[in-house]
Amino acid sequence: QVQLVESGGGLVQAGGSLRLSCAASGRTFRTYAMGWFRQAPGKEREFVAGTSWSGGNTYYADSVKGRFTISRDNAKNTVYLQMNSQKPEDTAVYYCAAGSRVIDYYRDYQYDYWGQGTQVTVSS
Repeated sequence: QVQLVESGGGLVQAGGSLRLSCAASGRTFRTYAMGWFRQAPGKEREFVAGTSWSGGNTYYADSVKGRFTISRDNAKNTVYLQMNSQKPEDTAVYYCAAGSRVIDYYRDYQYDYWGQGTQVTVSS
């Protein structure tokens, strides 16, 4: 069992930056692939970024590529999402997720555990 707690959300102006954190419980964190997803009002949840268990492989949605960076610190049981050059369309609730057998990082059903989400609002 893995419990995930996101933090770092808030209100930022367009062009600004935020860093989200996702703290995980459990000693097996380092064996899980991790992902960030987001859901805007009235829209389906969508993939943002993912990282393999080692952090050696990372994946991004086209909409955030070059602006967002996912990273992880297995010693701290934490995964991060650095968000730069933010746009109003980045406004959403952001969720982190963990999966033990993730093959397709872009598919939410590949992940076993989810956090409660953190709100990110980007003003124009």
